[in-house]
Amino acid sequence: MSKIGTVKSLWRYPVKSMRGEEASKVFAGFSGIYGDRVYDFKSSAGEKCFPYLTGRELESMLLYRPRFHNPAVADLPEHLTEAENAAPGLNPCFDDPNNLSVDVETPSGEKFSIDDPELCSQIRQGLADETGLTLLRSDRALTDCRPISLISSQTIGQLGREVGDPVDPRRFRANLYLNLNAAEGFAEDAYVGHTLAIGPKVKILILERDPRCKMITLDPETGKINPRVLQHVGRDHEGHAGVYGAVLVEGVVCQGDQVELMVERS
Repeated sequence: MSKIGTVKSLWRYPVKSMRGEEASKVFAGFSGIYGDRVYDFKSSAGEKCFPYLTGRELESMLLYRPRFHNPAVADLPEHLTEAENAAPGLNPCFDDPNNLSVDVETPSGEKFSIDDPELCSQIRQGLADETGLTLLRSDRALTDCRPISLISSQTIGQLGREVGDPVDPRRFRANLYLNLNAAEGFAEDAYVGHTLAIGPKVKILILERDPRCKMITLDPETGKINPRVLQHVGRDHEGHAGVYGAVLVEGVVCQGDQVELMVERS
């Protein structure tokens, strides 16, 4: 294996399209990051294959701040230690759904439980009158395409130079932000089809480049649109920035963990 960088930061998004939270460690499972995109609002105006309400339809979604009601039990699966200590080392089961209950702070500063009808009512105010919303919950991360997303600091830095202004990394809503040894951006593209070893246990197969959409045009603090970010990604990088991956071996990933490219045996 060859060392290619380290984990700079880790993020999860308790409610799809709402503000994310940085974590010092996360559990990377087959279905995604534990606690990532556990909840979402299903829109009656959405497509059958993608019914989720996102910041693409309602920019103000990014201004809502979800927080786990009990952070101490929401970081990792409850029985992770027992599972890993069991021979030959079991994949941990997910816990009581109450361990991942979420409270949401609205842009105006009010706080509601995720299942409070008043929260749903406030979100609906920015939508057409006939649009109905239904709260969804899933043990599988409700990601758009693949279980885990990764992007390098070098890629974000290069995009900032191309745009002419620093680009907030949070625009890309990735799970793993990597600090790669490569000097230039988009080095992660070369890892598609290869496996990365992250930390002492986790193995992630890089599946494909990440096709980008309106979400990266939205300022994570204000929700305001800057189309130049997406324009540069589309014009200069075939519409892609970062990569998607799937977990082959579950485990805990920590900030600062070593990232290695696994060499395939012939």
